[in-house]
Amino acid sequence: MSRIVGEREFWSLSLEISPHVFDPRPESESIIDAAISILSDRRDNASRILDLGVGSGALLCALLTEFANARGVGVDISADAANMARGNVDACGHSHRVEIRVGDWTQGLAGPFDLIVANPPYIPTVDLPRLPREVRDFDPWLALDGGFDGLAAFRRIIPEARSLLAPGGWLIAEFGQAQAAGVIAITKLYDFANTITYQDLAGRERVVAVRL
Repeated sequence: MSRIVGEREFWSLSLEISPHVFDPRPESESIIDAAISILSDRRDNASRILDLGVGSGALLCALLTEFANARGVGVDISADAANMARGNVDACGHSHRVEIRVGDWTQGLAGPFDLIVANPPYIPTVDLPRLPREVRDFDPWLALDGGFDGLAAFRRIIPEARSLLAPGGWLIAEFGQAQAAGVIAITKLYDFANTITYQDLAGRERVVAVRL
């Protein structure tokens, strides 16, 4: 239905979507829940938030709604997705606090950021043709294809986040089914601490949060 009407509700926000962006699912709200839980004592701080793979802007719009004094940067390799994110950020009233860039993950970015979030592509390439039709035929494969084991984006994001996070800063990322151990193993390679996983609404491990 969201594809038909071109609109999706996420975190009680009405967001425009198009064929150029991933249709945000309720499971991704687990990232927002995790951020609020972890940063509960910083809700009023002038924090800097980075959204890698910003897509429709859903995560960034929700986080800036919850963190009223924060400023955000969103990055997407797709210019069409970046334009969609700009429109949604503006519609949510946050454009004065946001910069949306076209780029390849962290390339050209300067920190520090207090929070980095990502919902990267994590479907193993071999599984893409077997996805449900509503995903396979309507979500952009650029937002789905996670490489041979689904973890290619994590191998970029996790090490690159180290140089961008402020001391005590957090990285929060969504992963797919049965990928928790693989993602956590990558974080350990780069000496992240305080690893926490969060479940989605269906009780599946969905989000990992790690701190410098």
